[in-house]
Amino acid sequence: MNKIALFLFLLIYGLPVCAQDGFQFKSETNKVSIPFQLINNLVFIPLKVNGIELTFLLDSGVEETVLFSLEDKKEVSLKNVEKISLRGLGSEEAVEGLKSEGNLLEIKGMESRKHLLYIILDQNFNMSSHVGIPVNGIIGYSFFKNNLVEINYDKKRVLFYKDIKKNKKRIEKKYDKIPISIERGKPYITTTVVIDSVIIPAKLLVDVGNSDAIWLFQNGAKNVNIPKKNFEDYLGRGFSGDVEGKRARISEFIISEFKFSNPIAAFPDSSSLKHVKMVTDRLGSVGGEILKRFSVVFDYSNKNMFLKKNSSFYAPFHYNKSGIEIRHSGVQWVQETVHLQTIPIVVDHVIPRGDKTASDFKYKFQLKPVYEIANLRKNSPGKNSGLQVGDIIKTVNGKQAYKYSLQELNSLLRSEDEKWVTMEVERKNQILKFGFLLKDIL
Repeated sequence: MNKIALFLFLLIYGLPVCAQDGFQFKSETNKVSIPFQLINNLVFIPLKVNGIELTFLLDSGVEETVLFSLEDKKEVSLKNVEKISLRGLGSEEAVEGLKSEGNLLEIKGMESRKHLLYIILDQNFNMSSHVGIPVNGIIGYSFFKNNLVEINYDKKRVLFYKDIKKNKKRIEKKYDKIPISIERGKPYITTTVVIDSVIIPAKLLVDVGNSDAIWLFQNGAKNVNIPKKNFEDYLGRGFSGDVEGKRARISEFIISEFKFSNPIAAFPDSSSLKHVKMVTDRLGSVGGEILKRFSVVFDYSNKNMFLKKNSSFYAPFHYNKSGIEIRHSGVQWVQETVHLQTIPIVVDHVIPRGDKTASDFKYKFQLKPVYEIANLRKNSPGKNSGLQVGDIIKTVNGKQAYKYSLQELNSLLRSEDEKWVTMEVERKNQILKFGFLLKDIL
């Protein structure tokens, strides 16, 4: 599956650390398997919060558990609530939030009691519109801390293994073991980055909640400089505002014995990082576009990570050539024609006159997604064609937009080939048509 390059996503830092018991097995079993949805290289899992099922982004790049977009989940009860301020990635100020202690989180066969939650009250902080499914929160350190946790990207399953000798031996036999450090509740790994023939040892956060391949922080002293061939882009949304930066291809990226040629790296600007509390010597992050090429096992207790190649390992690295970020902006009633077939009744082996089957039609109305242009990259094909932020997308390449999933639309805009895309949009009650060429500028 090609990566969707809308890098929306909510790399959250800077929350105060509070001890969590983490997830424990409910029974004597040694293994629990949980299906997940993989969207934009991100892992979404079902979790019950005090008995109510919600959808969470699984994110090794956060210390705490965060809730948001609860407007449709009013029945969720929260324990021991107090007001706080939250600040993190982005260039704006802190946002208002809540802290809630003593909650019960459950997922198939696992539970975490006395769980600490942080709640974002700002309804504009909404991942759902960018993913295409309802998303209510993000969970990090407490999910990984107690057990061996495997993310199998091929099978789209998260597996908990008890931290016992039998399980460790099986994993060590099949996977490559790589040492990690756990700092402020997050895993870090030493990698090698090659930029313009300069070899750079790089300490990176292992960030399951970042859809990009690699983030690198500019650091002249470490020779981390942006390649000359690059473009400005919107990289995502954090607690404190939009994250801007540049994208460019780097020569190589190496984890242990695994080597990747010409991956695309993002270079966030300094203003977006000003509220991030960096650990010593950190130069960036490795995210889902790299991690999805493996089955990944985290062993926080013993400070190890295990990797095994999967079917996506050799997939090329792509980016959004159109420069168009699309979001889900609601639903609409759509009338669809349904073809009915009726089979004639045969009486005493006599078929009624006319055709052996008669056809009929009926109409039905269904709720379908509405897609809106949320952002346009400067000097991109989409921007230069005349499209504008706020345009409602009606058709793409002659096909009704609502017949695509959000993931399908974004994949189309990341085509490996250079090709034309046509869009009809609604703007101020007018239907306008635009066309642009997906062209690789890297």
